[in-house]
Amino acid sequence: MRTTYMAKLNELQRKWYIIDGEGKVLGRLAAEAARILRGKHKPEFTPNVNTGDHVIIINADKVILTGKKLEQKMYYRHSGFPGGLKQIRYDKLMQTRPERAVQKAVTGMLPHNTLGRDMATKLRVYRGSDHPHQAQQPEAWEM
Repeated sequence: MRTTYMAKLNELQRKWYIIDGEGKVLGRLAAEAARILRGKHKPEFTPNVNTGDHVIIINADKVILTGKKLEQKMYYRHSGFPGGLKQIRYDKLMQTRPERAVQKAVTGMLPHNTLGRDMATKLRVYRGSDHPHQAQQPEAWEM
């Protein structure tokens, strides 16, 4: 009889990957980053264990949105107080905080529970091409 392999946290080897967002479509970039964060690219993937790797996304300001999303898509957040809904169009968001747009796209593709929030802590997004993670020796991830 065969038994299913279940990954254990102390047996995992976490790697660091770097994804260059220059010229990439935001949704496709976010889907690939979420796949790595979740650990679905590994043979020892286990749905209830955080088996994913660390992801660094650089050049977030050069990510592309297709169609009319820059003019029509809105980013919403709420302060928690009555009347506290804030909204901003993506063209302004991409000029001021492109890291937030990429981070929101990736975290939206992760599970919406404690496990997903734990996976989201392994994501780092930077506007330009410099990042402070050279010591981790990140490998380039080709999409």
